[in-house]
Parts: sequence; structure tokens; C-alpha cells
Amino acid sequence: MNSERLTSLARHFGTWLERLLASGIVAGIIAYGIASTTELVHMDWHDTATFYELIYRVLLMVIGIELVRTLLTHSLEAILELLAFVVARKTFKADVDALDIFLCALAFVALLAARHYFLRQGQGVLFRTEPPK
Repeated sequence: MNSERLTSLARHFGTWLERLLASGIVAGIIAYGIASTTELVHMDWHDTATFYELIYRVLLMVIGIELVRTLLTHSLEAILELLAFVVARKTFKADVDALDIFLCALAFVALLAARHYFLRQGQGVLFRTEPPK
């Protein structure tokens, strides 16, 4: 078996393994969403901590969805959006202090700068295979 064929088989195996893992993550997101809905229904909605818990859980599910998108597309745009949601979720923690908020703001600015400099006019690819027209 030549090396090109072996490389092609490894690439296809990796692609299908990523799809399988993405399917498992989607199943986990659905199960977590159902369990979270059941738990949130029984919480005291007069307490602001319940609202923060809702936001925290929704952001966790969005991070899971963005992770699936990253696994399937391999685009820089998907990675940057995943990291932005991770930073947002970190900011909403109850035990966050001023230094953490400052660092999260810096991280978000860095993500915006990376998006501006590495993604050209909404394109999700870092390197072009053909010259611009």
C-alpha cells in the first residue's frame, strides 16, 4: 500500500471519527437541555440566581454546538466564535472578580482583532488556494 493511499484512508477515518464524536456531543447537548429544562422549571424564578443559571446553561449548550460546528467545518471563524462563547460563559460566573472581567475583556478584544485581521470580509478560511480576483 503506497503512502498516498494510507494518508487518504487516515484522513477519511479521521473525518468519520470526528463526525461520530460530533454526533455524540449533539446527543449530550440534547440530553443536557432536557435535564436542564426539568431542573429550571422547579427553581425559584423570583431569585436572580435562577436567571444566571439559565444563561450559564444556555451558554454551555451553545459552546457544545459551536464545538460540533468546529469539528465539522474546521474553519477559523468557527474556532473564534467558540472561544468568544467560552469567554462569555466565564464572564457570567458568580465568583468572577474584577481581574477576571478585565482579562475576559482583553480576550474578547483579541478575538475581535483576530477576526478582523485573519478573516477577510466574512470568509471562513485562513489561507486561500487561489489568488484574489
